[in-house]
Amino acid sequence: MQEAGSTSREAMSKVDTAWLRMERPTNRMMITGVLMFAGPLQADRVRALLLERFLAFRRFRQKAVLGVNSAHWETDADFDIDWHFRVAALPGAAGKAELERFVSELASTPLDPSKPLWQYHLIENYQGGAALIARIHHCYADGLALVQVLLSLTDTAPQPEARAELARTWLKRDRGSVLERLLEPMQGGLHKMVAASEKTWAMIAQMMADPSVAAEFAHEGSEITRELAIALTLADDPKTGLKGRLGVTKRVAWAEPLPLAEVKLLGKALDCTVNDVLLACAAGALRGYLRDDGEDVDGLTIRATVPVNLRPLEHAKKLGNHFGLVFLDLPIGEPNPLRRLERVAACMRDLKGRRQAVVAFGLLAALGMAPAALQGPALELFSRKASAVATNVPGPQQPLYLAGGEVRELMFWVPQTGSIGLGLSILSYNGNVHFGVIGDHKRIRDPDAIVQRFNGEFEKLMLIALMEDWGEDFGAGDAAATLARFAQS
Repeated sequence: MQEAGSTSREAMSKVDTAWLRMERPTNRMMITGVLMFAGPLQADRVRALLLERFLAFRRFRQKAVLGVNSAHWETDADFDIDWHFRVAALPGAAGKAELERFVSELASTPLDPSKPLWQYHLIENYQGGAALIARIHHCYADGLALVQVLLSLTDTAPQPEARAELARTWLKRDRGSVLERLLEPMQGGLHKMVAASEKTWAMIAQMMADPSVAAEFAHEGSEITRELAIALTLADDPKTGLKGRLGVTKRVAWAEPLPLAEVKLLGKALDCTVNDVLLACAAGALRGYLRDDGEDVDGLTIRATVPVNLRPLEHAKKLGNHFGLVFLDLPIGEPNPLRRLERVAACMRDLKGRRQAVVAFGLLAALGMAPAALQGPALELFSRKASAVATNVPGPQQPLYLAGGEVRELMFWVPQTGSIGLGLSILSYNGNVHFGVIGDHKRIRDPDAIVQRFNGEFEKLMLIALMEDWGEDFGAGDAAATLARFAQS
């Protein structure tokens, strides 16, 4: 945790500056989280908790000030907790649909740049309990760090004096997602990319101006330079309803939780990871949504950018952005659920040993120091190569309490960049997996139509696993026959 200090102004890192510059009316750079509680919460206790624990991070008393060529943090001399903490009530039935609409409105509304860029909204009447919505600008920290900031507000027992510190009960036990583990051996290259940010930007500008230069680097450059060139020369994602002009309104939705034990069991049975299973289910849900919307997606593969943590999980509380991005194939054109899973798993394995995430971090640092007028074209160049942002954050597997109230469910969304209009979020908590969608309203009219398919895709894979003869090898062809037999019965 950051210590209190008297410094009123300090330089912002180049990567954090890049995220501050990315703010657009069509894509607000906010990380939005929702905590849903089994019982009511007292507003005074929540307010006191924010003063005690959230503001123990000195950064959250500071404003993000963007200059012509750089940015800095500046202590807000007029800081007022009552502007940052609001109490509201849902209309009508005060159920899931009403909460989704309320969160959608907040996700579409910019934070005030004259103040520290965060707010909490307490909903006092949600399904017999309460909900707490957090909005924090991405320039303060990456999604993994901010989820942990939210978790720092919680306890592992109803009474704070009986709580066990999360760092002892969770962080030391959880090593993060599969991609984080795969990328551990290459984190040394991260420092080289940061140190070479100015050269990196010059290289990017040269490659953007002449695609043949990028192609040459892709074949003959150093490993890191080659990864950058490969990313620049990727074909644009295929045209679907997910791509196109964005509006200024976001819509969010989340699915009923899945039992994590069942997902783990299925992954083990099908010789893949939990992450593979969940992302394959997301690809299947997108396929069904687009087909029902009248699109011919057979044979199409789209990409999602996946944030990858580049620091130890327990260090995320230090804030700042310390992650890279990788391009993950989502085979929405594959009708067979098992073949879809096999392709997702193969793509994940292919990322092993790659320096794609490290290159992306260096790129963000380069964008943070590049002229602001050039950041937009570079950002758009990369955002054309993907249709979604997909995140998977491992959460604690024990019940948590905030201001005495038990957290029943968790959900969060990271922002999309450039012209990307869809975000897919997966978070595990207390034995369950939570899946959510945030989408541009021009591109995804009804995000519920996506999330409602997610559990069905998981059930198809579970059916395949249960119906096959495990005494013999089986594959996608057997899975297709199994599903056909089931459909006829």
